[in-house]
Amino acid sequence: MVLLAIPFVFPTWWMITSSLLPENEVLSYPPKLLPLHPRWSNYKAAFAHYPLAHQYLNSLYIALLVTAGTMVVASLSGYAFARIPFPGNKVLFPLILTGLLIPTEVTIIPLFKMVDRLGLTNTHWPLIVIPVLGAPSVLGTFVMRQFFLAVPDELEDAGRMDGLNRFGLYFRVALPLARPALASVAIFTFLNSWNMYLEPLVYETDKRNYTLPVALTQYTDAYGSHLWNVQLAASVTTVVPVLAVFVAAQRHFVEGLAQTGLKG
Repeated sequence: MVLLAIPFVFPTWWMITSSLLPENEVLSYPPKLLPLHPRWSNYKAAFAHYPLAHQYLNSLYIALLVTAGTMVVASLSGYAFARIPFPGNKVLFPLILTGLLIPTEVTIIPLFKMVDRLGLTNTHWPLIVIPVLGAPSVLGTFVMRQFFLAVPDELEDAGRMDGLNRFGLYFRVALPLARPALASVAIFTFLNSWNMYLEPLVYETDKRNYTLPVALTQYTDAYGSHLWNVQLAASVTTVVPVLAVFVAAQRHFVEGLAQTGLKG
């Protein structure tokens, strides 16, 4: 297991250690995996000379809004496909899943034209609304549908006997049981939004509106050369919080994905 982990752990370790090196030692060969004199000033420079704190806030609040919106849309649509028999259910669900087969690069130009006509370029609205109604919600709908298919019918029958309507059954019976699936949807949606690069690059022109993946490409000197040590220091600050969240919620994430294939 240790040998298998090396290809995955080494890049992260190199990123962290290189963020503490002088610029002329970052690309040295062999790579220095233990800096003798750590330069913590690289982290200070990452925030001092660039609007990284503001861009950090951009990524954070966009990811939180996209995650919350996707959880609402995915749980409602997943419940409808799993528990409500309506005409076209069996046809509409596979049709929606085909949205996962269309690459982002294919739709980015028509989406940009639409956003531009609405006057929403250089705002965060397309980074919030489009993902909530796009592929992340489609994948979330699939996960939630598979989970709700495994909910015993007897639980809803008991809820009906207590006088619950359809929304009450969703909100009071099904949704509390779906916490593992919701955790899975929340984690992969948050990560997808946090790592989004092409969309903010296309929709945003003001650096203060950039999210972190685009902001990390801006660490250059007066001659256009990359400041690798400062860039890596900024990269570490963007990875550590997400890694901590994933490790903390890993059990729910695995449990939620495992339960999506129990029925259906």
